[in-house]
Amino acid sequence: MSRVLSNFDNLILNTDTYKHSHWNLYPPGTEHVSSYIESRGGPFPAHLFVGLQAFIKKHLLRPLTIDDIDEAEIVTRQHEIPFNREGWLGIVNEHDGFLPVEIEAVPEGTVLPNKNVLVQVVNTDPKYHWVTSFFETALLRSVWYPTSVATTSWVAKQLIREALEKTSDHPEILRDVLQDYGARGVSSQESAALGGLAHLINFRQTNTISGSLAATLYYNALRPAISQPNSEHTTVTSWGRDNEAAAHANLIEQYKGWPFVVAVSDSYDLDNAVRQIFGTELKEQIINSGSTILVRPDSGDPATVIADTVEGLIDAFGAETNSKGYKVLPDYVRAAQGDGLTIDSLKTIYRELDRRGLAADNIYLGMGGGLLQYINRDSLAFAQKASAAKVNGEWIDVYKEPKTDTGKRSKRGRLALVFRDGEYRTVRREDAAEGENLLQTVYRDGKLLVNHNFEDLIERSERQVPRSYYASVIDDIDAEITDVTADNKESGSRLTA
Repeated sequence: MSRVLSNFDNLILNTDTYKHSHWNLYPPGTEHVSSYIESRGGPFPAHLFVGLQAFIKKHLLRPLTIDDIDEAEIVTRQHEIPFNREGWLGIVNEHDGFLPVEIEAVPEGTVLPNKNVLVQVVNTDPKYHWVTSFFETALLRSVWYPTSVATTSWVAKQLIREALEKTSDHPEILRDVLQDYGARGVSSQESAALGGLAHLINFRQTNTISGSLAATLYYNALRPAISQPNSEHTTVTSWGRDNEAAAHANLIEQYKGWPFVVAVSDSYDLDNAVRQIFGTELKEQIINSGSTILVRPDSGDPATVIADTVEGLIDAFGAETNSKGYKVLPDYVRAAQGDGLTIDSLKTIYRELDRRGLAADNIYLGMGGGLLQYINRDSLAFAQKASAAKVNGEWIDVYKEPKTDTGKRSKRGRLALVFRDGEYRTVRREDAAEGENLLQTVYRDGKLLVNHNFEDLIERSERQVPRSYYASVIDDIDAEITDVTADNKESGSRLTA
């Protein structure tokens, strides 16, 4: 009889091969192993935690079966690695196929400094102490990737928020400014789903449908995302170069009255499209469209191109000076940038807009690979490590302290997360006062004990945090703007002299 494959849903195989050789390597008398997950550092001082509930719902609420065990044994033997059949049969027969573990975690959506415990896992049945670390591969992956995406998106949000507060009269548009364009540039649909839902905590704009589906499936989201009609090069170039204006006119007419309509505009000559096609030939159609038309370049240096586009539109449609002293286009036209966006290019974009006296609400943005793909586990130095074990009835510290890399020193003991004197701190569990530990038990022995709603994640992510959590990004912009302004003033003084 042919073997029935599990379609990647077999948790026993959702691990590193060598994990199958660990069950009998613990000290005699080991009863419990406690492990934790943390970010050990990275380019940002803080991170936004998300992803655990999605993993639990997808992988830990389905019981393992004899078929799963049989398949796993075949695969591991093909890999020439030992297989703990007796142990897995025990989990099926004694625990109805559910992992005998308890998982504690920070409430998802929380923003907190790196180097703090996010997740803590311990086995609940002494017979299966080896289970704690067995599913490390899948558990760690479920945390590091969406948390890293959510953090990138959250940092971008703080950057955009301060730019709006400084130069715009409309900071309320914040959740609409940055769109997820990353579905095609990510490694898989599952990555698009997890990264996409992580972004939606911070912004509601997306073109990654699987992210919206995941937010609904795993976090009970209600209308988690919106988008808008958007042309692409194919829909423009299929009209032919001589009919580019007709292509854009058709887009505006087809979606007349929609709140936002995005026109990709650099299939041939961006400057001609901005000034001649949109600014002259289609000017009245844009004004009377009942929509906000977003003119979107898709190539070139992001900061220069988007600022030039805004200035070209101002030349054609005019601008008002807002209460902050910055120029703003009329409501019916804006610019959009969706190419080459990263945190660094976002900084240069807002720096350039500020330098030219252009308000931040003149532009909307789309981020693709820089949001969902330009990260790996080392981006925020994520790790899962054992920190305590109960051996012969006594808890002992478990830790690593490599002489060659002190940054990989791990924590010791059973852990707790507390908030003291305005700061999050990871302490030993015995050092936390009653009711002080912020870690919640979210899963135990096959049961989901906490079910976060997506609105809860958004609310937590938007709570006020110390500016030090993101100041290194924002202050870099302010410093460079100041330097540019000073250089310009000095150059003017020399010219005057």
